[in-house]
Amino acid sequence: MLWEKALGSNVLDIDGNRYLDLTAGFGVAAVGHRHPAVVSAVKRQADRLLHGLGDVFAHPARLELSERLGRMVPLREPQVYFAASGADAVEIALKTGRLYSGRPGILAFTPAYHGTTLGALQGTSRPAFRSPFSEPLDELVHRLAHGAEPEEVRQLLDRQPDIGTCLVEPVIGREATRWPPRGWLAGLASACRAHDVVLAVDEIFTAFGRCGEWFVAGEAGIEPDLICCGKALGGGLPIAAVLGEKEIMAAWQTDGEARHTATFVAHPLGCAAALATLDVIEREGLIQRSRTMGIRFGHRVEPLKQHRGIVDVRGTAMLWGVELDSRERAVGLCRHLLERGVIALSGGATGAVLQIAPPLVITERQLDYAADSLVEAATGV
Repeated sequence: MLWEKALGSNVLDIDGNRYLDLTAGFGVAAVGHRHPAVVSAVKRQADRLLHGLGDVFAHPARLELSERLGRMVPLREPQVYFAASGADAVEIALKTGRLYSGRPGILAFTPAYHGTTLGALQGTSRPAFRSPFSEPLDELVHRLAHGAEPEEVRQLLDRQPDIGTCLVEPVIGREATRWPPRGWLAGLASACRAHDVVLAVDEIFTAFGRCGEWFVAGEAGIEPDLICCGKALGGGLPIAAVLGEKEIMAAWQTDGEARHTATFVAHPLGCAAALATLDVIEREGLIQRSRTMGIRFGHRVEPLKQHRGIVDVRGTAMLWGVELDSRERAVGLCRHLLERGVIALSGGATGAVLQIAPPLVITERQLDYAADSLVEAATGV
């Protein structure tokens, strides 16, 4: 299928077929594809400044976005380090932890997905992504199960004093669409604080309303040292950022060249799109709407739990996972949905989890059709 156009929650292919997108373009289109406010902001910015000079000279949209993000994030004295992509943000977070702590070791979890660039692979768990690139990374990474008992975390940190950074997803995204036990993030944060380990929370997929909050870390009641964000932030354009405590971000200060940069970092169009996206989320009440629509969807797909081959149905707000008993069954379910005009992706470490992450602007009628199609399609697999 070749996408030709997309608007709101709909996608049109080159043959004129219309589909309902339950992926939000990998979570990017939280405010919908081609939201008019985002498009207008990008056009206005393009008429003023199409490209700047990276991190050498700033531009007004970059400064405004920095201040806006700083007011939103659950940190005491936040500073912003912009990134070119989500994986780039993870790289920056890992470098920050190493610079500040002086220790190269990393605590990561299984399952996890943080990107596929060489540095981000230190956190990503799936062997298919890590091989054949893992040799220079393995000795640095100490891995536990996501949701491991707090005592197990503390014992590992006691045994491995080389660990300077902990990288964690507050909700497992691509690799499972699964939530940790209640209070687990708070216990992890406490253990990291007791061992002077920099806690980096990867909210690239979960922030900006996907899970019914601006940031999951804030809802969990923790104060991480670093937060990575991206995807939905740009409203369709590539932009990401690491938000960190001032004291920790000061580790980047140098009189020479920047230690991490990119040609298109904090790109003017990306910053303009991000500001418009944040406006839309606030103006249209998409955080609360995400929660409300999640409850509606949960009720609608309740019959799924009775279907053959369905292992679990879990979710909150506008992020849901339907776990099947095999990859083949999950792929089959995606195929049946596509025949009904619904786009969904299967993933997870074994490919057996169907992830539901539609735009937050999806209408009730569209959501009901998606849920009903899912229940009906499940009978055929």
